[in-house]
Amino acid sequence: MARDHEPLVARVFAALADGRFHSGEELARASSVSRSAIWKATGTLRQLGATVHAVRNRGYRIPDASEPLEAAKIRDHLAREDRERVRTIETVWSTPSTNTVLLARANPPVGVSEVLLAEHQSAGRGRRGRAWLAPPGGAICLSMSWTFSEVPADIGALSLVVGVCALKALREQGVGGAALKWPNDLLREGRKLGGVLIELRAESGGPASVVIGIGLNVALGAPLLEKIAETGLEATDLRSAGLAAPSRNSIAAALVSSCLRGLGGFEREGLKPFIEEWRAADALRGRPVAVSGADGIARGLARGVDVHGALLIETPQGVRRFIAGDVTVRA
Repeated sequence: MARDHEPLVARVFAALADGRFHSGEELARASSVSRSAIWKATGTLRQLGATVHAVRNRGYRIPDASEPLEAAKIRDHLAREDRERVRTIETVWSTPSTNTVLLARANPPVGVSEVLLAEHQSAGRGRRGRAWLAPPGGAICLSMSWTFSEVPADIGALSLVVGVCALKALREQGVGGAALKWPNDLLREGRKLGGVLIELRAESGGPASVVIGIGLNVALGAPLLEKIAETGLEATDLRSAGLAAPSRNSIAAALVSSCLRGLGGFEREGLKPFIEEWRAADALRGRPVAVSGADGIARGLARGVDVHGALLIETPQGVRRFIAGDVTVRA
């Protein structure tokens, strides 16, 4: 794939993403730049969180990176009926936030989606504005926009539905053992594997457009996993889950396809078709938790979700219902 239009750092990343050593001279010749420019580009990759090895007489390599994201390859992985429902697929080197970019655009027509992925987000967001760390080649940062003909009754449960869709996509890629933590986290062995961020634009009495953001850790590398652990969050990635050479383009396509199918069912029937799958993957059910919300902190046992996606907590005062909040598992 021709990459002449991309910044030098993106071209160097693409060359090093095969995990093998490439000499500075080879990289400079391929991009018609100086070896000093290559050295600066590898420094930029390190600043963005990538692990770059530099060995005298061998060159540079990125040991943990996986294939560069390519829109054409993602589209090729989609089934024909799914390709017909995706108006555009774009991959960019860097953007502040893929969700923010799609939110700034006009709503797509009902029944079709626009998809945007980035190798790096300078202001990637999780829930409540938290930062999302993802080095080039180490994650999937994907957003897709969708317009419902009208606001679904259970719109607040959409993050649960997308979580179920993401688990289906991962199983298709050979990843088992993943679980869901209310309202929007994907876990494996208790560690965060990914997350979902839903942002809604609705017009009174008219169609509702959503932007669905999915962040998925693919190959973060030990240094970044340790850095994340220092913040108090235990994270993991697909490589740790046993995928030795994960194809990010294939995984991205599986996520898009699964979400497209799920969105149709959600618009017709709400959470109902997905609730048993969500409950089967519930990482909190029966565990002692603390829920931080607008009314303070509630402590009790997690008792799953109701038919509208609200979290149920059994407290000494009775069962309480939460439609929003942060949940932590208590010792």
